[in-house]
Amino acid sequence: MRMALRALPLAFALAPLTAALTPIDALAQPNPAKMTFFITSAGLGNGADLGGLAGADQHCAMLAKAAGAGEHIWHAYLSTSATDGKPAVNARDRIGTGPWYNATGVMIAQSVAHLHDSTANTGKQTSLDEKGGMVNGRGDTPNTHDILTGSTPDGRAYPPGTDTTCNNWTSSGDGSARVGHHDRQGGGEFPTSWNAAHPSRGCSQDNLKASGGAALFYCFGIN
Repeated sequence: MRMALRALPLAFALAPLTAALTPIDALAQPNPAKMTFFITSAGLGNGADLGGLAGADQHCAMLAKAAGAGEHIWHAYLSTSATDGKPAVNARDRIGTGPWYNATGVMIAQSVAHLHDSTANTGKQTSLDEKGGMVNGRGDTPNTHDILTGSTPDGRAYPPGTDTTCNNWTSSGDGSARVGHHDRQGGGEFPTSWNAAHPSRGCSQDNLKASGGAALFYCFGIN
């Protein structure tokens, strides 16, 4: 009886701590049914050659399905340049209207305008992969914070004349791609930009790694 009484204060002391931790733990759990935004946990393995927009969209859909979010239509956040008589494609025009939530149910942005505003909830803590995992950023080994976009800060394609999309996501050799910093840290023209920090050193897997990337890209559920 004496031992049981001694245990009571400890139990009472731990109860508030347990109650306080529970909501935090719950928020950290993956919520695939609500997820409409993620960074790919892996690239396709061939540098910036993603098989064009169609190949990138397919990769988004495959990863989302494996994570339990296959009911959405998924598009990669990638722009393409005008070429061969075909008009440019703006990344911002192919991702739906929002709002978008990450794998743990945290809202990233309410709308396209909000997504491209400085108040968007993008960053290392919130721009997670489809499994709810954090993507390596500046200071991690390896650093993989360069995310392929081919886009301007407002989510549009660049004017013709400069390759910013690795030949519209079909090249793993010559060319360059505009990348963003998902952790909003680093160097480049716009170091804190999640979608337009600087150009890559090339289009091959090795060139992307050299500047802090792994050929990862953003995926958005458009419905």
